[in-house]
Amino acid sequence: MGRSGGYSLARDVPRFTGRAEHALDEKGRLVVPARFRDRLGAKFIVTIAEPDPCLALYPQVTWEAFCERLDAAEVKDERFRRFVRHVFANTEEVGCDAQGRLLIPPALRAYAAIDRDAVTIGSLTRVEVWAKERLGMLAPSPDEAAAFTTELGLY
Repeated sequence: MGRSGGYSLARDVPRFTGRAEHALDEKGRLVVPARFRDRLGAKFIVTIAEPDPCLALYPQVTWEAFCERLDAAEVKDERFRRFVRHVFANTEEVGCDAQGRLLIPPALRAYAAIDRDAVTIGSLTRVEVWAKERLGMLAPSPDEAAAFTTELGLY
């Protein structure tokens, strides 16, 4: 058993790194970088990334692990049910077209405040899609980053 609530930390899941800036076209389509598309697969998940004001793209294998953790939750009270309803009502199974574009549903674009300029970033087991102006405000200070890496035992 791994340290993450019974799930192995060495799961065979794709890892995502890097950053790319994009402009959505008039139909709300985003070009997903080829390095991300290859790891996401032909069909993948786009959803809200609570509590962050961005969207998340998950490969099927990673999304299945997320769903398994929800299924295994010991507490399934009203708070749990509200959270599940909220997330799954704002989740779609999608794929890119032949040009590598993802059509982001209007409600999801509104949630993330993505009008035109977007940034995709690799975020370990998922790809995050941010409104360009929102992402810039969230970088940790050098002191905060140093303290956190030390706390995690990474440095």
